[in-house]
Amino acid sequence: MWNWLTKIIGTDALVLDKEYKPKRARTRRGRYKGDDKSTADYNEAWAGGKAPKRKSKKRKLNKKRK
Repeated sequence: MWNWLTKIIGTDALVLDKEYKPKRARTRRGRYKGDDKSTADYNEAWAGGKAPKRKSKKRKLNKKRK
């Protein structure tokens, strides 16, 4: 559909600056797919093959009262 535009402008200009959130891959029934452990370099559970990095949790420090 946009082939005519890519010929005029080029493919580099059509890249959007938005960051997309990774999405979980789903089966035909709409259920989440699992990761196949035999493929170390590709994660089937996520669309695109890469899982997002986990956020570190902030720990609360317990302050003792005197």
